[in-house]
Amino acid sequence: MTLAQLETWGMYLCGGGLIVFMFFIVWDLAKKSKAGKFGTFVLFGVLGFAIMVFVIKEVFVHILG
Repeated sequence: MTLAQLETWGMYLCGGGLIVFMFFIVWDLAKKSKAGKFGTFVLFGVLGFAIMVFVIKEVFVHILG
């Protein structure tokens, strides 16, 4: 395994773990702040949008790369 492969796998695994951890953080934030259904939807919507942008960037890098 080359260093580039290790870095790629590490980014995907650690990035995925970070995304899961952020979901727990947002859920806890929504509960503690009593955000309600709409507030929780907005918080998760913003997190989902950030994840979507990351995935789209990876797709473009793969297509153009």
